[in-house]
Amino acid sequence: MWVEVICGFIFYRLFRRFSYGSHDALDLETSGFNAIFSVANRLEKLYGGKVYVGLHIPDADTGSRQNIDIVLVTKGEAAVISVENLAGFVSVNEDGSWTCDGGRTVCHHDPVSEAKEQASVLESYIEQRGVSVPEGYFSYKVVIPNPKFRTYYKKFPSEVITYDQWVQIKPEPKGMFSGWIKGAFRGGKKEMQESFHQQLNFILSTAPMWDRMELKDNKYILGEFLEFKGKQEDILALRIIKRSKVSRLIIQKISMFGLAHSKLQVLYSCRDYRSGGASASEWKEVTVRSSTEVIFQPQNSTEVRKFKISSIKSLSLSA
Repeated sequence: MWVEVICGFIFYRLFRRFSYGSHDALDLETSGFNAIFSVANRLEKLYGGKVYVGLHIPDADTGSRQNIDIVLVTKGEAAVISVENLAGFVSVNEDGSWTCDGGRTVCHHDPVSEAKEQASVLESYIEQRGVSVPEGYFSYKVVIPNPKFRTYYKKFPSEVITYDQWVQIKPEPKGMFSGWIKGAFRGGKKEMQESFHQQLNFILSTAPMWDRMELKDNKYILGEFLEFKGKQEDILALRIIKRSKVSRLIIQKISMFGLAHSKLQVLYSCRDYRSGGASASEWKEVTVRSSTEVIFQPQNSTEVRKFKISSIKSLSLSA
């Protein structure tokens, strides 16, 4: 009997692995994404303003795209923030790269230089969309939010916020960044500040971003939604979900005739941003079997993953 139980368990694990991918790998992926959203939420609480997560900005110089974890915008100032969810002992090499020994040794390119490059690419992108950015408006920071972070290195660059510093940050008066940046608009005309602030938020809210999936066990994943898979009638019902029209899906589990189904609340939004005005939105509902799958490719991963729609809390699609 025990042999049958063990063989059955092994078969189940192998089936799950080939059907849905390795849970260990998924946990590793989501831990990095969860760290980004955790930092973003805390920044918003500390300083107010607006937080943009998971930007995927075109770089005109290289013809590629630059991933930006977080952009935090408050009145008069903004910061590009890279989140390094490092666990283990970290040292800084002569060339600025970091070496992390967390059970296995991993070398990282200079995070500070990368954050600086991200800020430069973002500034160029904003100016390409017709808005001039004041000199020194964007600062850049590297935040390390992992409590398992350790270091032999006594002094990191000023742009680095280590875990000990991160947990000690307190809100500053009027939402200022505790010296993170100089405040490019300080002393400027109020009308100019408000106009630029409005234009900047519009550009960032309509900038290319990764799709975002929130699972029901409080895990986040950034990446690209590919398609739905399931029974033909469910796929037909889901045809109304088009990236050009749908910005967000909220999923609820319901029971119909004793069978598990999921109800999708679909947010339809006008995505023609050329007018620069607010888009009209409306909610529609679609009900499909809970076994229907979402095919999703996480950011920086070559592996495509499957998620039952009943395990998903919400799905946000980029334009």
